[in-house]
Amino acid sequence: MFPGLTPSQAECLAAHGRRRRVERGEVLVQPGDAAAHLFVVKAGALEIVRPFEGVDTPVATLGPGTFSGEASMLSGRPGLVLIRVVEPGEVVEVERERLLALIQADGELSEVLLRAFLLRRVKLFAHSIGDVVLVGSDRAPGTLRVKAFLTRNAHPFSALDLDRDAEARHLLDRFDVGMAELPVLICRGDVVLRNPTDREVADCLGFNDAVDQAQPRDLIVVGAGPAGLAAAVYGASEGLDVLVLEAGAPGGQAGSSSRIENYLGFPTGISGQELAGRAYTQAQKFGAEVVVAEAAGSLSCDVSQLAIQTEAGPRLTARTLIIATGAEYRRLPLADLPRFEGVGVYYAATFVEAQLCQDEDVVVVGGGNSGGQAALFLAQTARCVHLLVRSTGLAESMSRYLIRRIESSPTIDLRTRTEIVALEGGEHLERVRWRDGSAVREEDHDVRHVFVMAGAVPNTRWLDGCLALDAKGFIKTGQDLSATDLAAAGWPLARAPHLLETSRPGVFAVGDVRSGSTKRVSAAVGEGSIAVTLVHQVLDMKPAQL
Repeated sequence: MFPGLTPSQAECLAAHGRRRRVERGEVLVQPGDAAAHLFVVKAGALEIVRPFEGVDTPVATLGPGTFSGEASMLSGRPGLVLIRVVEPGEVVEVERERLLALIQADGELSEVLLRAFLLRRVKLFAHSIGDVVLVGSDRAPGTLRVKAFLTRNAHPFSALDLDRDAEARHLLDRFDVGMAELPVLICRGDVVLRNPTDREVADCLGFNDAVDQAQPRDLIVVGAGPAGLAAAVYGASEGLDVLVLEAGAPGGQAGSSSRIENYLGFPTGISGQELAGRAYTQAQKFGAEVVVAEAAGSLSCDVSQLAIQTEAGPRLTARTLIIATGAEYRRLPLADLPRFEGVGVYYAATFVEAQLCQDEDVVVVGGGNSGGQAALFLAQTARCVHLLVRSTGLAESMSRYLIRRIESSPTIDLRTRTEIVALEGGEHLERVRWRDGSAVREEDHDVRHVFVMAGAVPNTRWLDGCLALDAKGFIKTGQDLSATDLAAAGWPLARAPHLLETSRPGVFAVGDVRSGSTKRVSAAVGEGSIAVTLVHQVLDMKPAQL
């Protein structure tokens, strides 16, 4: 986490920065400052502290041969700690732009810096060393949503649970904060947000401040799941100016997987969030810029210019576009479903959700790999996991290694040919009724937590007729585009669409959002990389050849 640099590594950094004297008590970085400079200690010592309510909590001390910085150096987001001089001496100050260029050019130094940056962010997150306090109740759907947003964006936060902290409850009562206004987010100690949207949280914390959204790009990638992040990594590493637009947090559906064990190169498995975090760091390492909590509102149908109108207002332009918006789990056809979403019905099974249902019965709906992974993860802490599938078994939709573990788990109750028919409760889900198809009977169970991992609905509503879709709403590409599709879209070129190209030249679709795609992480990563190769072909063509 705090490695010493070799003399050659220190000299390499010094060649890209400037030496300066520092005096005792001098503050080099304030919390909330843009992560613009890295400091290498040549002589003297620096201390890193977290100031909170007049008290400085020590984080680390840096001596000669060590350096400052953490993951915010890559993203350009505001820093979280204060750095000041405790022993006078000399430092080398390296600007962020020059540091990023050095990371791309020097493999040895890149490994040292990136490992330290990531481990330091892990420590900050694990010890809640951040600039956010979340006050809420698990009975308020917004609380879980904001927790998940901060967690998946790896932003440290402290949390006060109103159901366990009477003093916090009395404080909010004094300010007349109702359940509909929960959670309350205290941002950077001076801004109070009531039940904020993800975008309001991102704006307050400066997640996107370092990104120039008005700048035209070589490539815009819409969606930061495995397919989108792969496209960003390959595109940026090959010299393209890449901007990634993500409506929530990096990772997509895969980011909510508790453990992926059949992804090449990870024999012991890796969580979806960790895989997404590594890919996100890779993309930033090569210069891709990522905007989070910014959804695409519409795609311009004008064939003369590729442009995306975001829901928040900025209009983004690019020479090429890769759509990797993925799919979301299908919602159960139940009248009371919206009332219980976030307060008993969930679409992800991560540590955040698992904390809510320890030693309780839970239901997982879905017979695919996602459902199997969720059931096994929740079985570690739940009293009983009822796994409900509509088919007669798991063999057709789930990997064999997951089936074996489910069959041998004493806390997983597999129910085939079974579906939920009703949800009941007050402010929170309290009971579930399901129908057993084999006996054609209905059963009521006192279950407060249902995890839905079934079906796939493509995130294509924002396209609004600009691209050819199949009957289920997935984007058609390459040879799947018929002559009728191309004629209806006004395909203007003599050449046929490329492999992953849509009915509009220069626009590609990859991953789960694409019609006919294989719903696997490895397949999505492969499509993202292949699409970049095709993007180069489009960019290299002369206008008359497009």
